[in-house]
Amino acid sequence: MSTERIEVQRTIKADPTSIFSVLCDPQGHVAIDGSGMLMDADGDVVNSVGDSFVVHMDREALGDIPLGEYDVTVTIETFVPDREIAWTILGTIRPQIGHVYGYRIEPVDGGSLVTSYYDWSDIDPKWREAGIFPVIAEESLKATLGILARTVHRGYPH
Repeated sequence: MSTERIEVQRTIKADPTSIFSVLCDPQGHVAIDGSGMLMDADGDVVNSVGDSFVVHMDREALGDIPLGEYDVTVTIETFVPDREIAWTILGTIRPQIGHVYGYRIEPVDGGSLVTSYYDWSDIDPKWREAGIFPVIAEESLKATLGILARTVHRGYPH
């Protein structure tokens, strides 16, 4: 792991298609969020690079910067069905930050090995100088994988 990327893994007792369907659904992102910042989402299920949706955020869950409620646009930049999905985020601040979130899914005996990653290696120099990265802690990524496992196990969507 580099100092500009976090990766965590978990084996989930589910097939890649079931996991990937949660990750393509804007409401799925809200359902599995381990940071507590994602409050709701608007938009259609994504199915290709360039697709986007809006997420309604509340930064107060992190208790670090008093941004309150705001919206971001999630834009898909990697889309390999049942294998990998990644996105960038555009909010109200400029320049765009440039950090990337994503998941890789590999079939394994008894389920799928899911890797959650958060990469800020290509952020705008303005944000690098601000010294605010990583925004999301490794523990939040681990929590999200646990919630993803539970969500898929319960048969998302209900």
